[in-house]
Amino acid sequence: MIDLHCHILPGIDDGARSLADAVAMCRAAAAAGCEAMVATPHQRRGLWWNGDPHEIAALCQELAAQVEGEIRLFSGGEIHVDSEILAEVNRLGAGEAAEILPLAGSRYLLLEFDANGTSPAAADLVHEIVVAGFRPVLAHPELIPFLAEDDAVVAHLVGLGATAQVTAMSVTGDFGRRAQSATHRLIDAGLAHFVASDAHDLVRRPPGLDKAFRTLRERWGEELALRLTTDNPRAVLDDRPLPDPPPRRAPVSLAERLTGRARS
Repeated sequence: MIDLHCHILPGIDDGARSLADAVAMCRAAAAAGCEAMVATPHQRRGLWWNGDPHEIAALCQELAAQVEGEIRLFSGGEIHVDSEILAEVNRLGAGEAAEILPLAGSRYLLLEFDANGTSPAAADLVHEIVVAGFRPVLAHPELIPFLAEDDAVVAHLVGLGATAQVTAMSVTGDFGRRAQSATHRLIDAGLAHFVASDAHDLVRRPPGLDKAFRTLRERWGEELALRLTTDNPRAVLDDRPLPDPPPRRAPVSLAERLTGRARS
């Protein structure tokens, strides 16, 4: 599996506090079945501006050297949306110095919309980013009120060219019933493209996708579980469009799950 969203770089946001913590998080992710992680510190968010891509890349390289042979690491950023974000996207597209980092050097940009955002503003931004040649990824829409409350908004943004990343702990219910319900609706509707840990530490928001994978496999089948945790994330690392999804299928019913367990 490949984790596209995690706060493992030490000391630059509310994630790992030390290099030792960061190494432990990487090893926990590897033990839970992750072959690669994209380090995505907060960018342009209050105290966590992190506007120097070279600093982020250097921290990622330092951490990667500590876990070489155990898990692959890539640099990126969780980019908080503000009024200047499109100017940064355009600078990035022009090859000029920019304060934002795409995922693993690709054309995919992980965007964190503000809790007070609006659907029209989000649609305008997604459209402009796509026109600029980038692929917007909506970070944890199940936790952003204007996205979580109306699946039609997410559907509209996806129709404009966005993809959506839901959080592993939302899939499993560890973030509560509301987040789980919103996440499961998005998956049912074919509006979730990635599952990532959004890990911040080893206890409260730990790394690893194994528990979410099992939930996905039990409810929607192994093919979709692999698509959201492995196949689609690999397309990001390769900087290519996502594979065409198979025909949508209904989630596995409780009766089917129980029958399958009985047969096994």
